[in-house]
Amino acid sequence: MSAVLSVARNELRHLVRSRVALTGLVLTALLTLAAALTSSAYQADQAGLRERLQASADAEFESQPDRHPHRVVHYGHFAIRPASGLAALDPGVEAFTGNMIFLEGHRQNSANFGDARQSSLLVRFGQLSPALVLQVIVPLLLVFIGAAAIAGERERGTLRQAVLAGVPGRSILAGKALALGLATLAIAAPAILLLVWLAMTGPARPSAVLLAAGGYGVYLGFWIVLIVAVSALAGRSRTSLMTLVGAWAFAVILVPRIAPELAAGARPLPTRIETDIAIARDLRSMGDSHDPDDPYFAAFKQKTLRQYGVTRVEDLPVNYRGLLGMEGEKLTSSLFNRYADQAFAAMADQSRIMDALAVLSPTIAIRRLSMAAAETDLGGYRRFLQQAEAYRYELIQRLNWLQATAVDAEDDAAKGSDAAAEARSRVSADHWRDMPRFNPARPTPGEVIRGALPALIVLLLWFAAAGLLAGHAARRLRSAA
Repeated sequence: MSAVLSVARNELRHLVRSRVALTGLVLTALLTLAAALTSSAYQADQAGLRERLQASADAEFESQPDRHPHRVVHYGHFAIRPASGLAALDPGVEAFTGNMIFLEGHRQNSANFGDARQSSLLVRFGQLSPALVLQVIVPLLLVFIGAAAIAGERERGTLRQAVLAGVPGRSILAGKALALGLATLAIAAPAILLLVWLAMTGPARPSAVLLAAGGYGVYLGFWIVLIVAVSALAGRSRTSLMTLVGAWAFAVILVPRIAPELAAGARPLPTRIETDIAIARDLRSMGDSHDPDDPYFAAFKQKTLRQYGVTRVEDLPVNYRGLLGMEGEKLTSSLFNRYADQAFAAMADQSRIMDALAVLSPTIAIRRLSMAAAETDLGGYRRFLQQAEAYRYELIQRLNWLQATAVDAEDDAAKGSDAAAEARSRVSADHWRDMPRFNPARPTPGEVIRGALPALIVLLLWFAAAGLLAGHAARRLRSAA
């Protein structure tokens, strides 16, 4: 152990004396700090903005005057996605998916107001966040400052002296890795402090913080061990540097960029126009509630009359138009849900293809784990859409039932031509204030961990592979020296 510490001290002393290495470490640490501060401030501002927008939408909905329930169906409401606890670490797909949905009867709307659609084109290249720095920039810096860790000593002749002095090869590699690990810890300190602050102030769960910290620890540990192993196996510093830069470009840039294209090509998604046309076609084939000769709604009418034990719509104890609204909403919602499930099934297939390609790049695995821990992945977006749709459906059906039970059928039929009937068809505004508010539930810690577990396993396998390579390099170190 003393040999490992001695090697680590010498390597740290060399890094401090090297102006290039020290400058790179300081600048990257400052970049991590800037990313942590700006991302934290932005997400805190977003969280407050979303809370205010949801409160404003609730207040606007509840402040409606007395009116016909079906007018409220078309007046609509808004559902706004709350900010996740670790979005300051990794904003994930939130910049592209949108965070606000307009809820109305007879249709499902997509989320809008994503940052990528409202901000500059730079957002499309990735927001400056601690996740981006740790995933992309820190490994590249480690490559430049660590490529010559052992190969450089071989060129200077000091490696031969250490080996002949009886220092084991594994101690040399362990000491170099420990020095790089301490340098990495200094660079990542702002991100670590951000995680601790998020856990202490409440928005982030401790389990998610530990999961993210563990995942990034394994990911950066893989790069440290790989760099030391390649430096030990390479004959010259230049060879080591070129090999490691090539590995970084392949694993961090090339594969993560090509993987989405391969996934989209293997499991293409229909365009928005194609989906809208298909939905409109299916809606026409479902029946027309305004057509008395429509087969489906004629059967529904007879079923309703039998259910209430009457022979005429006029004898029903409820307003038949409200019942028609409920049945129509059930049909259209099932259709929209079917198309949404098909789209998300295709996205899930694409995600599985991406996960499979993680065997070529640990960066894909850490991105999956990071977004899953931050609840900013595709699964979190789908959960928001599903909960917003469930809320929309319940809200619209409550309003339809209110029309069926609180609005007289004769007044409802005559409201277009009779001002008095129109006034009587309005219901009290107290009903809008009694409607439930949108309050989405977060996934449980167990669900978050299960979602990130496959990516964590892949990262551990990458780390184990780097460890095996380092063990082989340690065995060859004496003969190579």
